[in-house]
Amino acid sequence: MANKKALANPTYKKLPLKNFKNFEEFYPFYLGEHANQINRRLHIIGTTSAFLFIIYMFLTFKFQFFFVIFLIGYGFAWIGHFFFEKNKPATFKYPRWSLQGDFQMWKEVISGSRDF
Repeated sequence: MANKKALANPTYKKLPLKNFKNFEEFYPFYLGEHANQINRRLHIIGTTSAFLFIIYMFLTFKFQFFFVIFLIGYGFAWIGHFFFEKNKPATFKYPRWSLQGDFQMWKEVISGSRDF
């Protein structure tokens, strides 16, 4: 049986903001910005809903609603940050890595590696 890769920041410890060189450095910080369980759950719900909406768009050819993907995904996430985590989303400073972090956290939760 292969060893599972250790989870980054499994306790969601808050880490200082710095100039990150790559995603591997950024991801533990990203997780620390999601210490609140409700915030994390809202992220998972938003990302899953956005994925489902993308499937719906392709099945129904309703591409004029493309912008709704962002309303769903960011809407849930920003509610989590502003009302529960009470912090500013990392998306504003690190947009690409934040999106990658959201997908990574989603993958870890869906696979059962990280608690929901």
